[in-house]
Amino acid sequence: MNGNGNSDRTGRTAGVTGGNLLALRSHNGALVLDLLRTAGVAGISRLELADRTGLTPQAVSKITARLRADGLVTEAGYRASTGGKPRTVLRLVPDAGHAVGLHLDRDELTAVLCDLTGTVVAERRAPLNLGAGADAVVEGAAREVEALLAGVSEGRIAVPVEGGPGAYGSSLLPVLGVGVALPGPLDHLHGVLHRVTGFPEWDGFPLRAALARRLGMPVVVDKDTNAAALGLAAVAGAHGSFAYLHLGTGLGAGLVIDGVVHRGARTRAGEFGHQVVQLDGPMCECGNRGCVEALCLAAVARGDVAEAARVLGTGAANLVGLLDIELVLLGGRTVEARPDAFVRGVGVVLDEWARRQGEDPAVPVRVAGGGASGVAEGAAQLLLAPLFGREDG
Repeated sequence: MNGNGNSDRTGRTAGVTGGNLLALRSHNGALVLDLLRTAGVAGISRLELADRTGLTPQAVSKITARLRADGLVTEAGYRASTGGKPRTVLRLVPDAGHAVGLHLDRDELTAVLCDLTGTVVAERRAPLNLGAGADAVVEGAAREVEALLAGVSEGRIAVPVEGGPGAYGSSLLPVLGVGVALPGPLDHLHGVLHRVTGFPEWDGFPLRAALARRLGMPVVVDKDTNAAALGLAAVAGAHGSFAYLHLGTGLGAGLVIDGVVHRGARTRAGEFGHQVVQLDGPMCECGNRGCVEALCLAAVARGDVAEAARVLGTGAANLVGLLDIELVLLGGRTVEARPDAFVRGVGVVLDEWARRQGEDPAVPVRVAGGGASGVAEGAAQLLLAPLFGREDG
């Protein structure tokens, strides 16, 4: 990569052409683009970009010229200068690119279309049976994505065309691809599923390749909890450490350490629901006894939300002790049904844990933003985040 950020790690031009926004891989270009994103509609001047990135004004001018030529950035007026002529203000063009976020839950599919800022511009939901077989699930997911794209802006949205991956998009609304989030465990680097809890028949299925082949566009796959955590970190611009605990039809965690999603060497980090907390407890679908997930879901099934929150809090306290995280965020449809009860119950356990450790105050507990589409929005960030230098590999 050269000093002005005009080439990526493979030596290709760092700008975008038509729908191929994924070509934007320059580190310096990503720094500039992220500052433009965070500046919002108010925009930011080239001089401010140079000050904040440490790049020379000449390098910033070259980068912003390329971004403007690619339609990602536009002029947004002028700002008074302390001396000399007024400074031109630049801003990101949100609808210059979009990403599809797809959440494949055990019994429901959620698809969202997000612009470059992560704002949802369209959404679809449909019933899903994750145990219906790979071919049926892939075909159903592909049809929902196509329906989502076809329904936006009277057909102005980019759709696949002949020519294979990368040969898609429209000059009006290019699409980067599809980010898919679903229960793990899985290999996010290769997009291959492992023994998904409750659905062992998925073991070894190359979901990324199958869906990319069906749609003719890039696909990225990750666990639902990792995607949600990435979305939360991206929206908040978080650089700290937090745990996102997702309680829906199952229980898992997304871990963000120093602002980066922690997946582990084999993408198995965050299998929070299968920590054993009761050796003689009920059988879990994973094959162990007394898992946090089994105990939590059993309590929910019998209507004992207080007990479910207490068990969830016990698991959260283990995470706090192991990783020294700064914040616990709760999400998932079961939490969203009784958010106050879960925040209160988990908070009580963490308060008790903190007192035993002689710590004050306890790690705070909050409901994560995003609501029912939070995981799908995080899935879209699997494609959007790298554009802004937030790739966490």
